[in-house]
Amino acid sequence: MARSPKDPKTFLPEITKDFREAFGNGLISLILYGSAAGPDYDPGRSDVNLMVVLRPEAMGRLDEAFGLIRKWRRKGCAVPLFLTESYIAGSLDVFPIEYLNFKSRYVMVYGKDVLRGLELKPALLRLQCEREIKGKLLLIREGFVESDGKRGHLESLIAGSIGALTAIFRALAVLKGLEMSGSRRALFAEISRDFDLGGDVFDRLLDVRDKRIKLTQAEMLALFKQYLAEMEKLSDVVDAMGG
Repeated sequence: MARSPKDPKTFLPEITKDFREAFGNGLISLILYGSAAGPDYDPGRSDVNLMVVLRPEAMGRLDEAFGLIRKWRRKGCAVPLFLTESYIAGSLDVFPIEYLNFKSRYVMVYGKDVLRGLELKPALLRLQCEREIKGKLLLIREGFVESDGKRGHLESLIAGSIGALTAIFRALAVLKGLEMSGSRRALFAEISRDFDLGGDVFDRLLDVRDKRIKLTQAEMLALFKQYLAEMEKLSDVVDAMGG
C-alpha cells in the first residue's frame, strides 16, 4: 500500500465524487474514522479508513467498485468498511468496542450520520473488553515465547499490539466514566492511573512504538515481561468488574 497522505481530509471531495458516481442513490453515508480523523494521525504509519454505508441493493454491486478501490489504495487509503444500516443495528451487541471507537474518532464526509445516537450496553462492552484483553494476553504471550527474546521481534510485537490496546482502553474509559482523552498517550496514562497499572510501563511501550527510545536487549526483555504482568493484572480487574 502507498504511503498515507499528509492530510487525508484533502482527498474527501474527490472520494465523495467517486463513490457517488459508483453507487448513486445506493450510497447512504461516507465516514472517515480512526486515527485519520483525530490527533494521532501519522502520515508515515496511520491508515486512512473509510466506512461506506450502502442500501442493500447497492451491496450487491460491490464488484463495480473494484477500480475505485484500486485507485484509492494507490493513494494511501485502506480498503473501506462496507456496511448496511441493518447490519449496524444487528451487530451492536457483538462489536460494542468497534462501534465505540467509530463514534470516538470520525468525520462525516457525506450523507446520513449513522453513528449518532447508537446505544451501547455497558454489560456487553465490559464483556468484550474482558474477551479482548484475555485474547490479547494469549497472543503477546505466545509471541514472547516465539521471539527467543530478540529485541527486534519484541519491538514488532509491541508496535503491533498498540492499536488494539487503544481500542480496549477507550472502552474501559467509558465504562469507568473517565475522560476520553484526545491523544493516545493521555488515554494510556489515564487508564494506568485508574486501574492501578504499574509505573510507566504503558508510556514506555508507546515510546518503543513511536521510536522515541532505543532499548538494549536486556531492557526490552524486562519491559516486555512487565507488559505481560500488567496485562494479567488488567485481565483480573476487568473480570472482577463483571461480578
